[in-house]
This record gives sequence, C-alpha cells and structure tokens, in this order.
Amino acid sequence: MQEIVEQLRSVLRGLWYYKWWGFVTTVIVGIGAIIAAFAIPSKYEASARVYVDTQSILKPLMTGLAVQPNIEQQVAMMGRTLISRPNIERVMRMADLDLKVKSQAERDAYIDTLLRDVEFRAVPGATNLYIINYRNEKPESAKAVVQSLLGIFVESSLKAKTSDADAARRFLDEQIKAYEQRLLQAEDALKDFKIKNLTLMPNLAQDYIAKSGELQNQLTQARLELRQAEFARDAIQRQLNGETPTMGVAGGDTVTELPRAKPTELDERVDATRRRLDDFRSRYTEEHPDVVGARRILEQLEAQRDAERKAEAAKPVAQQRRAQQAANPVFQQLKLSLADAEAQIAALRARVTDYEMRLSQSREAAQTIPKVEAQYIALTRDYEVNKKNYEQLLARRESAQISGEMENSAGVAEFRVVDPPRVSAQPVWPNRNLLLLLGLLVSVAAGFAAAFIRDQSRPTFFDLRTLRNVTQVPILGAVSFFSDAKAKAKARISGLTFAGASVAYLGLFLGVIVYQTVLNAGR
Repeated sequence: MQEIVEQLRSVLRGLWYYKWWGFVTTVIVGIGAIIAAFAIPSKYEASARVYVDTQSILKPLMTGLAVQPNIEQQVAMMGRTLISRPNIERVMRMADLDLKVKSQAERDAYIDTLLRDVEFRAVPGATNLYIINYRNEKPESAKAVVQSLLGIFVESSLKAKTSDADAARRFLDEQIKAYEQRLLQAEDALKDFKIKNLTLMPNLAQDYIAKSGELQNQLTQARLELRQAEFARDAIQRQLNGETPTMGVAGGDTVTELPRAKPTELDERVDATRRRLDDFRSRYTEEHPDVVGARRILEQLEAQRDAERKAEAAKPVAQQRRAQQAANPVFQQLKLSLADAEAQIAALRARVTDYEMRLSQSREAAQTIPKVEAQYIALTRDYEVNKKNYEQLLARRESAQISGEMENSAGVAEFRVVDPPRVSAQPVWPNRNLLLLLGLLVSVAAGFAAAFIRDQSRPTFFDLRTLRNVTQVPILGAVSFFSDAKAKAKARISGLTFAGASVAYLGLFLGVIVYQTVLNAGR
C-alpha cells in the first residue's frame, strides 16, 4: 500500500512539473472542441400526427353482406411501405429538394439520407395514432418533407382502397367469364349425353341387379306354371282320347229342320276364352302377356268357328242329319277343358317369352347402364361444381361491389390530422451545451494525458526511493537542494499564473455555454 501511495505521489509531482505542457494541450483541445461544437450545423425537427379512425356504423350493419377488411393491418402495411425509394423521390420533387442535387450520385446519396432520417412510427400507448418525424438544417425543408409524406400517406390509403376494389372486381369478372364458359360447356355436354342416351335416362336410378333377380324369379315361376298347365292338358288329352264324341244316330230318312241355337264345341271354347279374356282384362292391362295371348287365341277360335259354320251351311241335308247325332256330354266337357288348357298354355308361353325377353334386356342393361350412369354422374358433378363456383363468384362480386360503395360513401377508415406539420422553434440537434461540457472534460483529460506522457518519456525523480526502485541501482549518497527566497517566489508566481490560466480557461468555456444558452432563449 505504501508503494502505491509513493508511486501516486511521484506521478502527481511529475504532472505538476510538466503542468504547462498539459495546460497548452488542454487549451488546444478545448479550442478545437469549441470550434467543432459550433461547426456542427443545427437541425430542426418537423413532425405531424395523424389518427386513423377505423370505427364505422356501417361495419356491424353490413356484416355478412360486404367484405370487412382489416384496416389496422392495411394501415400498418402502408406505414411500412411509406418510407420507400419511390415515395422519397416524390417527396424530393414535392419539397423542391431535388434542386440541390446536380448529379445522379448526389441524388442517390440524398435519397439514402432521407430514407435514414425520415421516421414513421406508431405512437406508443395509443391506438391507430401515427407520427411522422424528420430533421433538417432548414426548418422549411423539414416541414415540406413532413407535409409531403403526410399527403402521400393519406393519398396512398385512398388509392389502396380504390385499387384493391377495382382489382378485386376485375379478377372476379375474369373468373366469372371463365366459369360461365365452363358452365355452358358442361350444360352442352350434359344435354348431348341425355339426347344420346334418351332411352336409358329414365332407368338410371333403377337397381338392375335386383331387378334381374326379380325377373329371374318371375320367369322360373312362369315356367313352372307352364309345365303344370302342359301336364294338365296332356291329362285331359288322354281322357279325351278314351271317350267317343257321340252317343247315337238319329233315325228316319226325312231330314228334319233342327234348331241351330244349340251351341257347338267351338262356340263353347270361344265363350270360355272370352270369359278368360275378360278376367285377364279386369286384372291386367291390354299389353300384359296374358291378355295378348288370350286375345290372339280368341281371334283364332272365332275364325275357326266362322269357317266351320260356313262349311256346315254348304253340306247336304243328309250329312247335316248325320252330324246331328247326339253328342257325348263327357266328351264335350273334356273338349272344353282341353280348350281352356290350351288357352292357358298359350298365355303362359307368352308370359314366359315376355319374361325371357325382359330378363335379357335387364341383363344387358345391368352391364350397360352402370357405365352410362358413371358418365352421367361425372358430367353432373362437373356441372354442379361449375355451377356452384359460378354462383359463389357472382355473390362475391356483389359483395365486393357493396364493399366498394360502402367505402366510397361512408368510409370504412377516416384519416384525421391531429397535429399538422410543424417545426420546433429551437434546434433539436446538436445539444451544444452538452458538447461544450464534453469538450471541456476531454480537453482536461488530454492535458493530463500530455503531462503524464511527457513525464514518462523523460522522468524526473524527486526522492531517492523512487530513483532506486526504477533504476535498481544502489545509491551511495545524495546532494541536498535548498531553495532561496527568490526561487520560492518564482515558484509561487508560476503556480499562481497556472491557477489563473486554468480559471480563465474554465471561464472561457462557461462564457461560451452561457452565450449559447442566451442565444437559444432569444430564438
């Protein structure tokens, strides 16, 4: 600790010994600091505040009908894009700053400076409140720049609304035209497909696999009934073959006129077939296979009956009498049953034929209709998708149109200039008083540094201990120095002179600071 104190005392003695070196350095640095402080040009700050009102009574009323843009995001985006090179070039032209530049390099440098110095930011703690700041050596130039930026900001917001609405309408119109063409093409394709498959269209919704199974069951049942009817007919035929048609012959040679009202076998068959036809007609339509078969058999029997009547009328009287023998009633009944069986078999055969034809058509349809149905579903799906998109685009265009009219009429966002562009009365930069104080401190530090360096470059020893510590050489003795009155007086005068010069130096700085303060107050 003692060594540190001795070293400090040695350094302070050295500083005091070379005090005039330090004072001169302090004065030089201080005067340079004063000159530099006043050489820095003053800058004035211009500022403006603008408020964006995003509240509108139409917004809740038009919810669901019009598009509600995010105004806060739009304003923030415009703020981020406001300080851009194209806008700064416009500001230079509007504020006549481009008159100062004489080359493209100077113009680019000035634009870079403006990009760095212009400030656009949101006011902390406030909602939708923004401030524009700019500093310049000339107050009128700073105000012109802020005024130009404020105009560009408001103008860009209005243009953004109009341009966005116009771009949206143009895009929607183009998409609507494209989808309208697609919709027409889909309608034409669907129409051509329906015309081409006209016979199959009513049956697309039917399940032909189930229908084929149902027809197969009906065909099996009809074939079973047909076999049953054939077996019954064969049984009747066998019984009929075992009976004689007549039971005796009428006697006498004289031909007597017999009544013709007695029905013949063929008449009974016709009547039975007619009754069966009437029964079928009461249950089925005219196109039913049973009705068609019974009607065909009736026509054949009636034609056969008419032919027999004509042949009977043409026979001689003797033959007519032989034909009028007494008929066997069992034989006649079997003949009628056989006729009914034949009619039923014919009807069942017609039904079997119809079922076979319908089953064949159903099987062919079961293979063809799924392909047609798949094509129809694909065409319908394309048509529905195009129609849905087309209708949605129409609704979106109407919504965009309503949104544009709402913005133009009522204004979704309103820009209000809270503080118009104004310039500060005093320069905001630099703070010359602070610079002068810093210059004073720096100059004093420079004086101490100069004295210390001079002392360390050519050290002077004031005691034996310091000399021994530095040189590491044994000291054999020392010669004492005694100051006389004249030397002491000279040293006293030197100290007073240094103190007065130091006070004068401090007074110089204080005077300059007071002058700057008074000058600022006078402005």
